[in-house]
Amino acid sequence: MARSRSTSSTPRPTDAELGILAALWSNGPSSVREVFRTIGEERGIGYSSVLKLMQIMTEKGLLKRDESVRPQIYAPVRTQRATQKHLVGDLLDRAFAGSPGSLVLQALSSKSTTAEERDRIRAMLDQLEEGA
Repeated sequence: MARSRSTSSTPRPTDAELGILAALWSNGPSSVREVFRTIGEERGIGYSSVLKLMQIMTEKGLLKRDESVRPQIYAPVRTQRATQKHLVGDLLDRAFAGSPGSLVLQALSSKSTTAEERDRIRAMLDQLEEGA
């Protein structure tokens, strides 16, 4: 059994929660109405649904809420990069038996990459080899 790479008990966000997090990462700390304006129409969800999701996310530890101002302002607890790292680590453990190579090979075989992306991957591999 693969050991968990997660050092935190922060839960894995759902797809809907990731949409809210993406809006907050993009726009910065925001009110429920601001998040709703960003994602409501695109995702076809109402204001009350966004509000409820954000309240749940606060209880789960995904968001923090500044109650000292009106309207209340919400912000992600983790950065986008930290969340992505957490999600990839979880996926790595659950689906790829902890093998980064298997994950990367599967990712590269499932979608086409641009020349720029391949260059960035090569540069990253070169850096890893230099550090080894």
